[in-house]
Amino acid sequence: AQDQLVYEEKDNTFYTHIGRSKSKKYLQIVLTSSLSSETRYLEATQPAGQFKVFLPRETDHLYEVEDANGQFYVRTNWQAPNFRVVSTPLTNTAKTAWKDVIPARPEAFIDQMELFKDYLVLNERKDGLRQLRVIKWQDKKDEYLKFSEVAYTATIGVNPEFDTQQLRFNYTSFTTPSSTYDYNMATHQQTLLKVQPVLGGFNKNDYTEERAFVKARDGKMVPISIVYKKGFKKDGTGPVLQYAYGSYGASMDPTFSPARLSLLDRGFAYVLCNIRGGQELGRQWFEDGRMLHKMNSFNDFIDCSEYLIKQKYTSPAKLFALGGSAGGLLMGGIVNMRPDLYQGVIAAVPFVDVVTTMSDASIPLTTGEYDQWGNPADKPYYDYMLS
Repeated sequence: AQDQLVYEEKDNTFYTHIGRSKSKKYLQIVLTSSLSSETRYLEATQPAGQFKVFLPRETDHLYEVEDANGQFYVRTNWQAPNFRVVSTPLTNTAKTAWKDVIPARPEAFIDQMELFKDYLVLNERKDGLRQLRVIKWQDKKDEYLKFSEVAYTATIGVNPEFDTQQLRFNYTSFTTPSSTYDYNMATHQQTLLKVQPVLGGFNKNDYTEERAFVKARDGKMVPISIVYKKGFKKDGTGPVLQYAYGSYGASMDPTFSPARLSLLDRGFAYVLCNIRGGQELGRQWFEDGRMLHKMNSFNDFIDCSEYLIKQKYTSPAKLFALGGSAGGLLMGGIVNMRPDLYQGVIAAVPFVDVVTTMSDASIPLTTGEYDQWGNPADKPYYDYMLS
């Protein structure tokens, strides 16, 4: 039999993904751009049928779909910048049929959902950290998994089974290697399954983690996570490597790095700054660091640098900045704005010729980037890029 074309996406700002719903009842074609998405679905028992559009794409609407217990469940940012979870009948996917299951909250960003027969699990961001929330369908009782470290990353793992009480999740921090757990949602028991091996006699108790919120010049509070080896002196003499990204809504979380240990063992402190442009504090945090608000990303990073100097973690003679790709753009900005603050800057594969790149629509990915930087054909964006 000849191959058949099932779907072709004509808009090159959208990426195309294929998969199955967790229930395995539906095949899905998922189309995503940076600011909008669209899901098409087909019953898996009818592979020769026509895919249906769950909801047509709209600017600034991102959604994902799963099914459970005879309904569709949708994680959506429609009328909910930090996302909410709604349900809708299998026979009517229009917004008018949607009913709130988990309403949106300003203090929590719903990053991911995982459906089980008896439970709904959410990966939420609160105060910049990724947390796990387990909700029982029957009575809507919920709980957050508790962790003892001040800065950590907890994420939903691979959970192919629908009818189970076991949640597979991953956990890591600056001082905890990547670890895989099973969590029994009925008995609340955690079982450690696997830990990333670390060579060289690593002992997590040799290191200290801290977390703080830095007041930016406009009053916003920027989360930072810090790690150093015990014995690090806060007298302004210590070297610090300060890292941030701050673009595309990509959130930078505190995770373990064996390579970083060498830096810490040689006396450095490492600082992760969750500046605007990421999504660590919700969708508005991203919106406040893109387009005509991009300068906030640079200002946040500089304000964090000044905090580290004022708090005696380091001095300009010992402060180093690191960023790559769009974070390399950040490096280009901060070193031109405040060269006096840094002893060195590492700009890895930096995106620094923004005006030229964004002015050439023939370059792959350029048109999809207009949502992040603006189109220099429009004078306000051209002038802002040059600034």
